[in-house]
Amino acid sequence: MASPTDCLYSESHEWHKVQGDVVTIGITRYAVDALTDVTFVQPKAVGTKINAGGTVGEVESVKTTSDIYSVVGGEIVEVNKAVVEDPSLLNKDPMSNWLLKIRMSDKAGLGKLMDAVAYDSKYPAH
Repeated sequence: MASPTDCLYSESHEWHKVQGDVVTIGITRYAVDALTDVTFVQPKAVGTKINAGGTVGEVESVKTTSDIYSVVGGEIVEVNKAVVEDPSLLNKDPMSNWLLKIRMSDKAGLGKLMDAVAYDSKYPAH
């Protein structure tokens, strides 16, 4: 399954969808498949200031706990409560079930992200 072309992708398997000065962040199908079965999601709280490259929360599965990273700096303005309450939504469709939104103050990291074609060619098993 090809990754959506309206997102940018990180080496650590987060997707970033930019809309004006807000970026929506989630985890990719590749990440969900590697984790196996997501059982817990804990994003940082609305209002939390984030530095580019910093963690914005964590995802737990039956195998491990993984940090979620943002390549941009800014402030968390929204958390997807549906995914927090039912982490299995990520197992079903990680690309439709975002984790959080950040109002960006430092966008420089966006230039380090891959487009869908580059991500899919580097990580084809998703």
